[in-house]
Amino acid sequence: MKKISLVLGTFLALFIMACEGPAGPPGFDGFDGQDGLDGVNVVGKILEIQGDFTPNNNYSIFYEFPQTVEVFESDIVLVFILWDQTEDSNGQPVDIWRLLPQTRILNQGILQYNYDHTFLDVNIFLESDFDLGTLAPGDTDNQVFRIAIMPADFASGKLDRSNIASVMQTLGISEKDIQRVIVD
Repeated sequence: MKKISLVLGTFLALFIMACEGPAGPPGFDGFDGQDGLDGVNVVGKILEIQGDFTPNNNYSIFYEFPQTVEVFESDIVLVFILWDQTEDSNGQPVDIWRLLPQTRILNQGILQYNYDHTFLDVNIFLESDFDLGTLAPGDTDNQVFRIAIMPADFASGKLDRSNIASVMQTLGISEKDIQRVIVD
């Protein structure tokens, strides 16, 4: 009986080990949108520009990317406007950023801050259903924008692209890393 059990057990073990199907398709590369983990090479940049919307520049701020910033046609380019400031519990200023486009309803009508881009430049412009010459200086002068340039891999990631803090954290960029430029 012991020999039969041993032979049967051996046969069963060999049978189970031989039960292997074909290999399945390879899975997707890992990506969790955090600090370049899971084999993803995260290369991104955030630039801050400041400028005025005037009749001379057709109420637009044009910014050509410097040669030190490599932008690919497939990259995601987001533009945030410094919308307001508030204070934290220690009385320190806290910036409030909004992703463009942003629309304001004014007494004159509807004003929209918008942008378009190529892999060479960004053009931030005002659109309205009224004469832009009637705008107050607070809507046109010394406007501050942050331009976030990210690899296309972020399009399918878990990143909240409307939140500049989330974008900065994912790219591993802190305030001190941001290049600031005043556009004439």
